[in-house]
Amino acid sequence: MTPVLGIQRSILGQPWRWRGLAADARDGLVPDDLVTTLLLARGCPRDGLDAYRTPSIRGFMPDPSIFRDMDRAAARLADAVAARETVAVFGDYDVDGATSAALMVRLLRDLGLAPRPYIPDRLMEGYGPSGEALVRLAREGASLIVTVDCGAQAFEALEMARGAGVDVIVVDHHKCAAALPVAHAVVNPNRLDETDGAAHGHLAAVGVAFLLGAALLRELRQRGWFAEHPEPRLLDLLDLVALGTVADVAALRGLNRAFVAQGLKVMAQRRNPGIAALIEASRLTRAPTASDLGFALGPRINAGGRVGKSDLGVRLLTTDDPDEARVIAQELDRLNEERRAIEAGVQVAAEEMIHAKGNRAVAVVAGAGWHPGVIGIVAGRLKEKLNRPAIVIALDEAGIGKGSGRSIAGVDLGAAVLSAREHGLLVAGGGHAMAAGLTVAADRLDAFADFLEERLAEPVARAADDRALLIDSVLAPGGVCPDLVTALEAGGPYGMGWPAPRVAAGPVRLVKVDVVGNGHVRTIAAGDDGRSLKAVAFRAADTALGAALLGAPSHRRLWLAGRARIDDWGSRPAAELHIDDAAWAD
Repeated sequence: MTPVLGIQRSILGQPWRWRGLAADARDGLVPDDLVTTLLLARGCPRDGLDAYRTPSIRGFMPDPSIFRDMDRAAARLADAVAARETVAVFGDYDVDGATSAALMVRLLRDLGLAPRPYIPDRLMEGYGPSGEALVRLAREGASLIVTVDCGAQAFEALEMARGAGVDVIVVDHHKCAAALPVAHAVVNPNRLDETDGAAHGHLAAVGVAFLLGAALLRELRQRGWFAEHPEPRLLDLLDLVALGTVADVAALRGLNRAFVAQGLKVMAQRRNPGIAALIEASRLTRAPTASDLGFALGPRINAGGRVGKSDLGVRLLTTDDPDEARVIAQELDRLNEERRAIEAGVQVAAEEMIHAKGNRAVAVVAGAGWHPGVIGIVAGRLKEKLNRPAIVIALDEAGIGKGSGRSIAGVDLGAAVLSAREHGLLVAGGGHAMAAGLTVAADRLDAFADFLEERLAEPVARAADDRALLIDSVLAPGGVCPDLVTALEAGGPYGMGWPAPRVAAGPVRLVKVDVVGNGHVRTIAAGDDGRSLKAVAFRAADTALGAALLGAPSHRRLWLAGRARIDDWGSRPAAELHIDDAAWAD
């Protein structure tokens, strides 16, 4: 394949390649043509261009009944609505869990129930439903418990719940074992016995919860319930679905694209007081974008479960009191700042360990006293820096480690962790392709790391061989402008599985370069077209890219590759380039 601009080896040591079409197909494109090119390059079928250009729920929504146990779950929930039962919603403490729980709580509340949300404490209870918590909910009056974003591996806990006489519906998306836990219904597109529903295995748990909500409303409609009761507007809850989907790094293809595209429209109306307060606390003055969900709103929701009270996120997303929402959002914002400080310390220690351990296929590091609430974020940072999967484990005083892992495209970390558990190397573990959680005894750490090395070395090496920087368009520096950003955004929403467009701009000379903030390299570049370009490489000061930018001679020209973004800090919006890589032009 012919490299873009002839670049076989960039400053970061990778070739630049066209994401989709040949270079000459990009010449002279107008915005509409550009969007078509972006869609096709990301795998959109040519006959699906219209649906992908304006993704709608109607265009992508499957019949919920294709999923195993979906109709059984909907019927049980409809019975609970009709009988005014006490329902508890047991969610995970991350954003997907909080939004899934909030969606179920709000929907059941609109149907006349008073559902009780329950989010376990990350430090005291750990991940997933415990038997003690489920039995306690039953004793306190719950006759039905819905677990969201957890439960697929909760065999012992669900056995205890059955013994207590309470029905449990599991709504999850994590990898399943061959055997399923005992429950009234297990709704999960990643069940091994799933058929048509398996095509939707990329859904976040909140997306599965939305489908269950649609099935429930249909069941009640068929029973004639809405002849005497108002029917809730399920579409009004799409802001929750969008937030959970993006924050859980679910692939933005198919139905997820519609969830996020339409959910952002609902979010812009700020109907949910909690989300409105969260937007305000994030200091966003415009309508949120998909990127904001992942980098501004999501981390604040997560901060409650990581370093504060685990139920703050659900409380925020389910309150109808704007004053209460504002207080909770401000507390989450404060906790997010605290989380950042804790995370920085753990990351420094983890990086030192990795350098000492050498270059294994999967970076596995463990430390006593590390805060379990930040290990997932640190694992993600390490994965980005190392370009290989990373697992970070916090060891407690008893020698038990709670770990969180993040993976790279083409390497299924969740399946490997589940297999390690089945081989007796882990106390608990599971997840999905790009992320996993686990519990491991300290004396099994080396054996676990060796298991991952043997199982994942080949796919990690293959992913490294396939590594290249994918480019969508080549521009003169003056082409990086607000109109370009607007045209590119029309191919969104962008995220995991639907990457934001990357452009190469240049050639340029760097006329000013400095380090700002937390190791960000900022530059002003001048092109041969007489136009200048503002650009920044985030957290790059101590990398090869940062060193090259900071040390670039004034007479040498470079190509800069990255994402064109709007910089709205000034009096009027301007465009800038967020640099991913660079290459010498001469």
